[in-house]
Amino acid sequence: MNLTERHIINKVHPMWKICDDHCFKSKNLYNYANYIQRSKFINEENIIRYNDLTKQLKHSEVFKDIGSNSGQHTLKMLDKNWKSFFVTIKDWSKNPSKYLGKPKLPKYKDKNGRYIFSMTNMQTQIKNNYLYFAFKPFKPYNGIIKTNIKGKHMQTRIIPKGNCYVLEIIYEVKDSKEKGFNNKIMGIDLGVNNFVTMTNNIGIKPIVINGKGIKSINNYYNKQLAKYRGLAKTNNNLDWTNRLDKINIKRYNKMEYFMHCVSKSVIEYSKALEITTIVIGLNKTWKQECKMQKETQKFVYISYDNFINKLKYKCDLEGINLITTEENYTSGTSFIDNELPIKENYNKSRRKYRGLFVSDNGIKINADVNGSYQIIKKVFPNAFANGIKGVDFHPIVINV
Repeated sequence: MNLTERHIINKVHPMWKICDDHCFKSKNLYNYANYIQRSKFINEENIIRYNDLTKQLKHSEVFKDIGSNSGQHTLKMLDKNWKSFFVTIKDWSKNPSKYLGKPKLPKYKDKNGRYIFSMTNMQTQIKNNYLYFAFKPFKPYNGIIKTNIKGKHMQTRIIPKGNCYVLEIIYEVKDSKEKGFNNKIMGIDLGVNNFVTMTNNIGIKPIVINGKGIKSINNYYNKQLAKYRGLAKTNNNLDWTNRLDKINIKRYNKMEYFMHCVSKSVIEYSKALEITTIVIGLNKTWKQECKMQKETQKFVYISYDNFINKLKYKCDLEGINLITTEENYTSGTSFIDNELPIKENYNKSRRKYRGLFVSDNGIKINADVNGSYQIIKKVFPNAFANGIKGVDFHPIVINV
């Protein structure tokens, strides 16, 4: 499994200029190669294969500017984008209802923009916990970046992020052997106020991880963005400024920290209960279906995919099996009434108000807890084969 260690390169960092230069050159190569591919596709409905494209461009100035190995990485990323386009357009032609619109050709990067610059483990290496460069332009910066990686160094890449660059060191570690299924299952329901609701089938009280902190982050930065975007337009007739970049980066860093803390808490809870299987509910269109502007600001800016990805790799490290499933009908079917989460049982009117679900027998249960239990049953219908006696209906709320 590949993991990543990240280092922020801001404008006062010694490596800022070299990172900026090479990400600009990487963008130039990407756009030049993309122009060739788009022209080929528009005229012939086909593209040049990666190996042939590399041979065609290897003597060009834009390719030589960033070196052979790095240039090949840029072309590989472009090739990957085109392959994704072909797969998507083929699927769209068969199942257009799955998509919000017709997939578009890979776009050009902004003329004054930047693109990812990659170096192989032949161009960079780790010595005595420091990053060293064999690639000549970067040699003056040997020994500046200290690392804590313990696996096999695979690649170093520099990613543009607004007013800074993120230097990522990718390294490989061995996956833990997956633990055998022991019938101890956790269900996770994702939300906003209750960011994560964790239930289980072993009679332990459910836990909610409070999401109001992440809402607060979003509310604050939405106000900051609105304020300074208005000032930029009024005073300087600009749509974007360095200050807005800084605000976005701060929001990103705080979100990343929150996601790491929550995913770590989920793993520690699972290990404490000896749970070997986690089922998490996911609705791929829930953001598009959000109609209210205020709720959109709270909801859409939360990257649930980011959280799931972080949880996934941490599960792999611990040998825990993570399963994602559609959460259809889990919020409107009753766990207490032993209903399966299917359309025939769906009756959302039993959610009397936000946060409370009332069963057909009048028993009250936290709505997110009900949904989380139903997520377990969606994948493992017999997870509660011994009945629900002793199952807790109301959670403990914790902060991270």
